[in-house]
Amino acid sequence: MYERSSGAELAASLRKELERYSPGEKLPSSRALVERHRVSPVTVSRALAVLVAEGLVVTRPGAGAFRAQPRGAAPRRVDTSWQEIALSAEPAGDQVPRSVDATGVLATLAAPAPGVIEFNGGYLHPSIQPERALAAALARAGRRPGAWGRPPLDGVPELREWFAREIGGPGGPLAASDVLITAGGQSALTAALRALAAPGAPVLLESPTYPGMLAVARASGLRPVPVPMDADGVRTDLLADAFRASGARLFVCQPLFQNPSGAALAAERRREVLRIARAAGAFVVEDDFARFLGHADAPALPPTLLADDPDGTVVHVRSLTKITSPSLRVGALAARGPVLDRLRAIQVVDSFFVPGPLQEAALELVGSPAWGRHLRLVAGELATRRQAMRTALEREVPALVAAEPGSLTARGGCHIWLRLPDGTDEAALTGAGLRAGVAVAAGRPYFPAEPPAAHLRLSFASAAGPGELDEGVRRLRTACEELGVPVG
Repeated sequence: MYERSSGAELAASLRKELERYSPGEKLPSSRALVERHRVSPVTVSRALAVLVAEGLVVTRPGAGAFRAQPRGAAPRRVDTSWQEIALSAEPAGDQVPRSVDATGVLATLAAPAPGVIEFNGGYLHPSIQPERALAAALARAGRRPGAWGRPPLDGVPELREWFAREIGGPGGPLAASDVLITAGGQSALTAALRALAAPGAPVLLESPTYPGMLAVARASGLRPVPVPMDADGVRTDLLADAFRASGARLFVCQPLFQNPSGAALAAERRREVLRIARAAGAFVVEDDFARFLGHADAPALPPTLLADDPDGTVVHVRSLTKITSPSLRVGALAARGPVLDRLRAIQVVDSFFVPGPLQEAALELVGSPAWGRHLRLVAGELATRRQAMRTALEREVPALVAAEPGSLTARGGCHIWLRLPDGTDEAALTGAGLRAGVAVAAGRPYFPAEPPAAHLRLSFASAAGPGELDEGVRRLRTACEELGVPVG
């Protein structure tokens, strides 16, 4: 059991025990709680912190923890109904909506309830995150001279050099001066979209696409225009049509192991994307989120679009978060030409800079022998888990696999994309899945416009291993049977 869930359980137990204590009375010492409940000191500390935050317990340095005094009368209810008008009323000439729909993002970030198998997550399971290597890297980084001072606004130079080599290739077209360090991939995408398109402008997006991309676009006041995909990536014949019809000057794509479809952009289409964008006078934002998520049985990965771009058409986004930990929010924006100045300005205004110790820890990690070992471990684990989920799906729900088999064969990424039978209610199925004990992601939030069919996205990276994947698919079959969804 993880410390966080143990802390929550201990907090629940102590909350009940508080009734036995008078206000101001001292609680048992931390050592006594460790012995009584057979948990670690960290778990006790987490539990007490929860109760302090709830106002039930107060702590006094050197004295211990005490039951808090009863609260006074309930505060007057605040009437916030006026905000509905303030948040929705727009000036007559302003046609850019300001609401933010984070539903699709929250679905993949929210932790499932205890006992629910997580097929809707977007990060590696803790058992394959490099926690020990990260802890060692952070400890070394914290001792570096100047680590806690103000870092360079563009990022630590050595880290920018590392990203430049990774993105452009050894001896490639990218220099450290072409790279900005960002607080993860989502922050980089936000800066890129705000820099490259004015509010109200159209932006071309793959359909389906990552919900966080749609959320960023809409929150920036942009109008998402979908461009359909197939097994070879975005359909470039339709991409050219979309540029002409919309007048867009920006296309955002994930050419490698796309989320959610798993598609990799075919070689001839890579060239076409760049040619079409140049002809339209448009930028291409390359979200290379899965570059470090190739499987052990994957062939050699193609270079980035930016590495093949001589004209500064491509703005590249890369992050270390997916391959390491949700909390290592370190990424990079790479671009060439005047656009870099605009990206830098938005980055500085939004967040000033990425904390120096975090950048130094990332640099320590990628420069250590543990980095190569971790990449090999994850590549092997993802290949094993992909095959385990595929085998379970083909056994338990073969009809769903047959409808859209492409993502089952992708040799990278961490998702399987399933098309559901016509007439299936996605929301009802995700609810039935939770009742059966498995959390899955509905497909609707992945489409910029009306979807052609109902879908599910299943992650095989966030589960504990092959055994849990197998059990989760059995629970998915139970959910389908509850709703009468054909599976065989």
